Amino acid sequence: MRPGWVRGEISNLRAQASGHIYFSLKDAGAQLSCVLFRGDAARQTVKLRDGLQLLVYGELSLYEARGSYQLIVRAVIDHGAGQLQQELEKLKQRLAAEGLFAPENKKPVPFLPRTVGFITSPTGAAVQDFIRILARRGWTGRLVVLPAKVQGEGAAAEMISMLQTAEALGVFDLLVIGRGGGSIEDLWAFNEEPLVRAVAACGVPIISAVGHEIDFTLCDFAADVRAETPSGAAELISSNYLNCTQRLVQLGETLTAFVDDELARATEKLAHARSRLRLLSPASAIEHNHLRLDDLGNRLRAALRASVQIRRESLAGGRRRLESASPERRVQLESHRLLALWKRLESASPASVLKRGYVIVRDAEGRPVNRAAAVAPGQPLINEFHDGKVKVRAE
Repeated sequence: MRPGWVRGEISNLRAQASGHIYFSLKDAGAQLSCVLFRGDAARQTVKLRDGLQLLVYGELSLYEARGSYQLIVRAVIDHGAGQLQQELEKLKQRLAAEGLFAPENKKPVPFLPRTVGFITSPTGAAVQDFIRILARRGWTGRLVVLPAKVQGEGAAAEMISMLQTAEALGVFDLLVIGRGGGSIEDLWAFNEEPLVRAVAACGVPIISAVGHEIDFTLCDFAADVRAETPSGAAELISSNYLNCTQRLVQLGETLTAFVDDELARATEKLAHARSRLRLLSPASAIEHNHLRLDDLGNRLRAALRASVQIRRESLAGGRRRLESASPERRVQLESHRLLALWKRLESASPASVLKRGYVIVRDAEGRPVNRAAAVAPGQPLINEFHDGKVKVRAE
């Protein structure tokens, strides 16, 4: 079901811990259950209470668990704003009857606009978001911010003046008019009849980007295209450029791959032809014979070296056998063996152990002391080093 506006008095207001708000709207003859979900509730500026007269915007939904209808509320304005909404609806119907919003009067937005004018407040967050999105998406066109008030007295007149100036300059492919979100009073300048007529009559294509997704102004209907937000307008302007850029990158990669493949195949064919030509030339036959001659020479030299090596190894074997049978060799081996045994005996002697830094502790009778528990305090002891003895007393 299409969304719409409903006016009534709040009753049975309940704010849940989840952040969702439930209430009923009633008048003299009926009442309607409503729910304001947490995300939408956070954007509202009206403090809800029982008995408050409201004008709400939303769509009707069926809650199947109870088999009842409820209104999903997206925006809330007080009764005073509701009066403005009534005036807005009347003006909208009158201008629509004049054909001011007719689809056949809409101008197409350029596919790739090169120069874009943005009629907005130069200090607002909307223009910063607009520029940031264009920069992030790599848009390379020219953006001109046309400064104008977007709220309060004189805002519509300034925006009309900027529209006329931009059209007179003749340098813009596309114009954007808009601002960030706000209450209906904040956005009212975009509903004033002179500005709406100026937007509809402008010869340059115009995108209206006012407020948030749920905000609608008469400029949205008079413009050639409506964007939900200024950020949405930036995405709309740069989307075709981004698609073309990505397509160009893909085509460039495809072309590079095709050229590389063709070049590789041509190089392979050229190398094959060069090899065949080399095999069929007289110079190739001479080179082949040179190679064969070199190979035969290498084989001959290798055979001679192998024969000489065999003779040398045979002679060396006989010499080793002769040396192993010599008595001198046996005497040397036995001498080395005897020396090794002497060294092992020497290393195992007590004197050798003492030379390595060890000490033999003896009692007064000269008996070795091998346990700490066997020593009494004050007992005289003798420490035997490799170069002498020292008398000590235990503490």
